Amino acid sequence: MLNSARMPSDPETSRQAAEDSYYSALDHYAEGRLREAIADYEAAIAADPTFLDAMHGLARAYQDSEEFDKAIAVAHRITEQDADDVLAHTSLSILYQRKGMVPEAEAEAAKARVLGWKQQLKAGKTQQP
Repeated sequence: MLNSARMPSDPETSRQAAEDSYYSALDHYAEGRLREAIADYEAAIAADPTFLDAMHGLARAYQDSEEFDKAIAVAHRITEQDADDVLAHTSLSILYQRKGMVPEAEAEAAKARVLGWKQQLKAGKTQQP
């Protein structure tokens, strides 16, 4: 799935390569070139497997390409790295809904809501009744 091109070995160089690929992917995505965007997002993740923004972009590009199973797999990878990622759970809800998997979609939507509320409480942004 991910680009197997040779990646730099030092973390700073790897991160820079990841960011370069990520910004190229954003440009491709904005121009509607989903195949190129997917390839660049995959290259970014290959360079830095912890690059969650690139994973979010890849999941969205797969969603827009109607490759829902691939998008779901990427969203699950995000939740493996950050179980509290509200956007990943929201994305899973949307993707499951698009596949007609209503119970799974509702479960992910509920997780996203609860996580969002927890983040608001932690930030002290909820209003008192």
